[in-house]
Amino acid sequence: MIKAKTVYICQSCAHESLRWLGQCPKCGSWNSLVETVAMVGRSRAGGSSVITKLQSALDVKAEEARRVSTAIEEFDRVLGGGMVPGQVILLAGDPGIGKSTLITQIAREFGSKKVLYVCGEESPQQIKLRIKRVSYNGANLYFLNETSADAVVDALEQGDQFSLIIVDSIQTITTSQLAGAAGSVGQVRESAAVLSSAAKRLNIPLILIGHVTKEGAVAGPKVLEHMVDTVLYLEGDSQHMFRMLRTVKNRFGPTNEVGIFEMTEKGMEQVNDPSKLFLSERLEAASGSCVTVVMEGFRPILFEIQALTTRTTFGYPVRTTSGFNVNRLKVLIAILEKRCGLNLGTHDVFVNVAGGFKISEYAADLAVCLAVASSLKEKPVGSKVLAFGECGLSGEIRRVAHEEKRIKEAKKLGFDSVISPSSVKSIKEAVEKI
Repeated sequence: MIKAKTVYICQSCAHESLRWLGQCPKCGSWNSLVETVAMVGRSRAGGSSVITKLQSALDVKAEEARRVSTAIEEFDRVLGGGMVPGQVILLAGDPGIGKSTLITQIAREFGSKKVLYVCGEESPQQIKLRIKRVSYNGANLYFLNETSADAVVDALEQGDQFSLIIVDSIQTITTSQLAGAAGSVGQVRESAAVLSSAAKRLNIPLILIGHVTKEGAVAGPKVLEHMVDTVLYLEGDSQHMFRMLRTVKNRFGPTNEVGIFEMTEKGMEQVNDPSKLFLSERLEAASGSCVTVVMEGFRPILFEIQALTTRTTFGYPVRTTSGFNVNRLKVLIAILEKRCGLNLGTHDVFVNVAGGFKISEYAADLAVCLAVASSLKEKPVGSKVLAFGECGLSGEIRRVAHEEKRIKEAKKLGFDSVISPSSVKSIKEAVEKI
């Protein structure tokens, strides 16, 4: 007879222990033992009685997934056109960034279709206040004030036909298969497995709300991201009104796609033309400012790069960034000093991406260099000038992907001069143009 028991398995070397240990005795890693359900017992003599039938790939019919639209274009964009029945979506973000507000609006757009909301963190009364704020009566929303994954599955199998399941949040859900507390690595993983299995069996889309750690990763085991079909991150500075919904993983659509929202008193409003909005408050003839275009998935978005250089008060110059990698800035400053002859060793350099967003694409290198040079020389780049391109250590400008899409977006917004790898070959040539 097969019985279930729990063991602790090291996530680094797979060492098994009957009790939890702070340090793995085999590989020496700390806090790596995770509680796991293990099946023990003897099987019947002669092997298993279950016969598995093989299936040829030629016998499998490939049918296009029937998607369910959320009526929110920016959310459908990151999913690849809408939700697929049985799809498990993990939505993660910082506290207060707007995750619960966004999923409440998604439930509103389902109209007469029933939506199950599992209240793990908030009470139904608290959620009702948020429902009123987004102008939603909640007629199709059903609350389940429960933190047991097994109880949620029982509620789904009672016969009610739900079109969407929302679990807020997965860190508060537990399962009777484990004895650990809510939020532990084992509980998060096993609870997600129980809910995902039920959602796929019943062909109901499931949205799991997840917390993030201080490093910005999803709280819980990394295997949680592998268990779900889609991983979405809601990013943005809490001091700014804009939010970016980014796709990290998607089995039913493209990855690295983004949707732009604006946080208002009535909820999350879609931003259909983010480039125009981000440049609306830009000063026309200010030095230290340069516009660049960044590809977010297949979508070109224009951002303003701001730079400020001041005389160093102390002996060591300061390099500070907001929305841009500070180590990459140090490399670009070294290139400007070596290849362009700019004296930045006695200046503090501050770089900011207007709007509160983070840029990690190397295509913004050229715009950062021009903004720094513009601030140092006190000469504006030009209000209708846009720049993009990757900067090499030899001072060359390297090509980037989707160059035609970037130029087309710039022309659409009225930029008549584009400094790109096609127009300049070196950073020195680009700096001399300003």
